[in-house]
Amino acid sequence: MTLSSTESQHLTQRQLEQTLWEAANALRGPVDPGDFKAFVFPVMFFKWISDSWDHERVRAVADFGESLTDEIEVDYHAFVIPEGCHWSDVHQTATQVGAKLSEALQRIQLANPGTLSGVFGDVNWANKERLPESALTALLDTFHPVRLDPDSVNGDMLGSAYEYLLREFAEASGKKAGEFFTPRHVVHLLVKILDPRPGESIADPACGSGGMLVETVTALRKAGNDPRTLRLYGQEINLTTSAIAKMNLYLHGLEDFRIVRGDTFREPKLLDGDGLQLFDITLANPPFSLQNWGSDTWAKDAYNRASCGIPPAKNGDFAWIQHMLATMKPSTGRVGVVMPHGVLFRGGKEGAIRECILNQDRLDAVIGLPNNLFYSTSIPVCLLIFRAEKAPERKGHVLFIDATKRFVPGKNQNIMSEDDINAVDAAYKRGEDPDSDGRLGLRLVPLTEIAENGYDLNLGRYIKGETAAEANVEEALVLMWEAQERLGAAQAVLAEKLKTAGFNA
Repeated sequence: MTLSSTESQHLTQRQLEQTLWEAANALRGPVDPGDFKAFVFPVMFFKWISDSWDHERVRAVADFGESLTDEIEVDYHAFVIPEGCHWSDVHQTATQVGAKLSEALQRIQLANPGTLSGVFGDVNWANKERLPESALTALLDTFHPVRLDPDSVNGDMLGSAYEYLLREFAEASGKKAGEFFTPRHVVHLLVKILDPRPGESIADPACGSGGMLVETVTALRKAGNDPRTLRLYGQEINLTTSAIAKMNLYLHGLEDFRIVRGDTFREPKLLDGDGLQLFDITLANPPFSLQNWGSDTWAKDAYNRASCGIPPAKNGDFAWIQHMLATMKPSTGRVGVVMPHGVLFRGGKEGAIRECILNQDRLDAVIGLPNNLFYSTSIPVCLLIFRAEKAPERKGHVLFIDATKRFVPGKNQNIMSEDDINAVDAAYKRGEDPDSDGRLGLRLVPLTEIAENGYDLNLGRYIKGETAAEANVEEALVLMWEAQERLGAAQAVLAEKLKTAGFNA
């Protein structure tokens, strides 16, 4: 195995980000921008592994000199790189570059079964119809001069650059971005509210690219605590996205985590013996109003997740909520989930499930977020916060917070500033508007009043003092927006199927 001959470059954060975006642009033309992530991240991760291996090799030689043996050196390396599978071996390949890259990535995964299994995704690098060799060579050439070892790029820079690419790919993906990316200001708010502490276990059952897990680490680090004490878990159904999550955590300097691939509803894999594993914090931004989510399997669910009822077959929102509640530790457990407003008042099976959950007195807060924060939807969205043990003054009550006015207008999506996030967090923790400027509405409502309203959680019923008629109009509008979202999604699926079948009209 030969070492890379590239000289170390000490890049600024901006230079690193620009270089990585140039690498993505090397694919522009033959590859749809929405698919950039499937190609760029594995190549970036491969370069990082190789450069880090070189860096570890230099340390080993410096420590042992001529007395260095293979048995000694292996302890210096975080990952095994088989002979012929280094970055330089692939980059210097003149022909059949895709086949060589594919072989190298597969052998690296096989050589590191406990850590890198599935980490490179499932791209067929040898398929020249999908990825012309000229585009792949351009991608490799753009990465080649960039050193990603610890001497050249520290972990914070690398993690931030990875997040930068995720944001850029989300911008390029449009509504498809919702499959893997939650805006980081929303993640920041949710994690701040849930307040992770050293030594706790954190899980995301719809982890996407792992952003929520990374944010818990960032929160602990900013508080001056050691994030390595956290135990991080995630499940994700999409192979490419689960691979991105693993790479994301590694590139943020994390090693002790478990990301599993699979269907959370039909085959939960975060288990403890025959039951679900329990966590201090479970948080997620799951797919909204998921159809065909597996309701037929929940009638005899082995994990008792349908204790309050089986959600409708065509809407899995309450399946996510019940799954997450089932993983909450009895005393320390907290749950935070992003949901469409429809879960607050839709009737039928969902109304009965909502009533059951409310009577368990674990719903701590309903927080209405500003509109147009997400790439994937423009419908009104809220945070639901649950606690296994609510504060004494909150028992028998639910705190409602209307944060719809706390945002900064953006070009494509609105954002919540640090001031907005701090204000909402303070309102949740103190039960009062910290700014008293009228941009937050909040009220602690007794469960008896909620029961009188038929267990309807529409924020407008409790904060603005709306009449029942006005509240019903608001609910009807939300239901209409949700119906339009479902229609748009169905039309997109139909268009894709027609395109695949050769109908371009």
